[in-house]
Amino acid sequence: MPKLKVDGVELEVPAGVTVLQACELAGKEIPRFCYHERLSIAGNCRMCLVEVKPGPPKPQASCALPASEGQEIRTDSEMVRKAREGVMEFLLINHPLDCPICDQGGECDLQDQSVAYGRGATRYHEHKRAVTEKYMGPLIKTTMTRCIHCTRCVRFSEEVAGVDEIGALYRGENMQITTYLEKAAKHELSANVVDLCPVGALTSKPYAFEARPWELKKTLGIDVSDAVGANIRIDSRGREVLRILPRVNDDVNEEWLSDKARHCVDGLTRRRLDKPWLRRDGKLVAATWDEAFAAIATIAPGSSIAAIAGDLVDCETMYAARALVGALGSTLLEGRQTGLSYDVGNLAAVAFNTTFAGIEEADCILIVGSQLRDEAPLVNVRIRKAVKRGAKVFVVGTHWDTTYPATFLGDDAAMLASLPDAVGEAMAKASKPAIVLGGGGLAKGALGPLLGLAAEWNLVRDGWNGFNVLHMAASRMGGLMLGYAQGGGIADIAAARPRLLLSLGADEVDYTKFADSMIVYIGHHGDKGAHAADVILPGAAFTEKAGTYVNTEGRVQFGEKAVFAPGDAREDWTILRAMADALGVSVGFDTFAALRSAMIAAVPALGVEALADYGALPSASSGMAEGAIGYPIKDHYLTNAICRASPTMQRCSAELIHGEDFAEAAE
Repeated sequence: MPKLKVDGVELEVPAGVTVLQACELAGKEIPRFCYHERLSIAGNCRMCLVEVKPGPPKPQASCALPASEGQEIRTDSEMVRKAREGVMEFLLINHPLDCPICDQGGECDLQDQSVAYGRGATRYHEHKRAVTEKYMGPLIKTTMTRCIHCTRCVRFSEEVAGVDEIGALYRGENMQITTYLEKAAKHELSANVVDLCPVGALTSKPYAFEARPWELKKTLGIDVSDAVGANIRIDSRGREVLRILPRVNDDVNEEWLSDKARHCVDGLTRRRLDKPWLRRDGKLVAATWDEAFAAIATIAPGSSIAAIAGDLVDCETMYAARALVGALGSTLLEGRQTGLSYDVGNLAAVAFNTTFAGIEEADCILIVGSQLRDEAPLVNVRIRKAVKRGAKVFVVGTHWDTTYPATFLGDDAAMLASLPDAVGEAMAKASKPAIVLGGGGLAKGALGPLLGLAAEWNLVRDGWNGFNVLHMAASRMGGLMLGYAQGGGIADIAAARPRLLLSLGADEVDYTKFADSMIVYIGHHGDKGAHAADVILPGAAFTEKAGTYVNTEGRVQFGEKAVFAPGDAREDWTILRAMADALGVSVGFDTFAALRSAMIAAVPALGVEALADYGALPSASSGMAEGAIGYPIKDHYLTNAICRASPTMQRCSAELIHGEDFAEAAE
């Protein structure tokens, strides 16, 4: 570990760090535009200049200079100060003075650093260079005259997303950043370039001119658009959520976020349920809460009651429904809406045991029945890192456009009994082999055969568990921990013919199987479940209630309440508590704190924000996988009620998937 001095202070730094990183370890702030800790080093903005001895008597770019023994680094000398002022003056030569109308205003690196490190005035009075605008799709608004050519967006697209869609044209002062043939950026992580852009060249198109950052209340939340559980920041003003941004969590989402999670936010204010409804003479009519509960009480279901949990539900809501169903003497609970019925006797067999961070270390990966780019884009990023380190990837399932080299073996699930020799040899040689099983494979009975392969290939070894199941619903693992699973899945609920069916935001269920039941829908959007309901009780979306969520790794996380639900809508647990009174039973809680305490007493793992311990991986079960592995998601932009209500997601679906053309205002 080399020893060096930073502004006269001696310190020891890890081998291989750069001078910029060494300065930050010493507590010194180094300005930068092109450097980003998760991207390769470009060294083209020159803002991070420092003075280094021994070395030439001139400022040097600290981001590209390795730290070495005996260096003396000055970050505050007169030479450095003048050099930074000069760089900033050059950067601002062509930059337009449109801060008052720029959406980056208030959170712009260029603004902040020009104040801290720039000159008081420019000496350049020539005409400014202008650049034609580029079209980057429905999510990214461009004002390329502001671009300072830091190339962060280019490096992110190539290195992290793995999609070569953004690049540079021409040279010198004619250089321009653009998409390939000026088409839309179509990949599932495209909007992350908005966060990366240090100026206002790339901003959020749906959020344009909505608010300034100092007007917004910031709340810590958990994303529910998939089962990754990305950490997010919910920015709201008054009772409306205006945008969602990623939070840094190296174990889950690093600092990235999928386009769907980021931009489904405008669906939170549309097609909302804000008052109770009753079905009378085949038509839904508005009602009061008292009328709705009275209608439910007239059923007098006794123990003939069941609950189905939707994909976006928090653990507290599921526990409250379990308490209500249990108080009436029933155990009919299910969360796998689409009919999956895999064995959940041991949750280690249905969790992502390697963890997201751990999968980066795998050196041979078999993916079965999962299109990762649509189901979990942030996990696909991790597997891409593993491939960069030399991992081999084999895929069983329908063909999809991976962002890394992969060998597709076919879509017949039966081949799991006789995989090609090359797969077995690669797995046998691998020091950290891994399997990733998705929803398409679960539907064809692949869980048992893959557990057999896990034992054959020794996937569980000292410090490593390579068996992974990738779920697609934010509520899935929490629901399984709370007992939301029947042996035969949703078919068992239908066979029991319950008199009262509680639908907890379950919009993907085939409700024709429950023609003899009174369907009570507790949810926040007028989506498929509400259309089939006999009683609609307006609930709260994930931004409107505090709640616990468990991602597909088994990581327990807690999201906070950002805004209030609209109209007469209430938090889901309060609705279930009031329903217990209407049905004349006690559920044992009257406050949210009491509900959480009861839930944690029943399932202690839900009280600790960490990875739940599911124990050892079970041995293989009997059964054969068979049939062509299909793809369960037809349109990954419209997978839940919030997305289907979002104009932005509807446009993404129409333009990026179905190829529709949208004219811009100038056209």
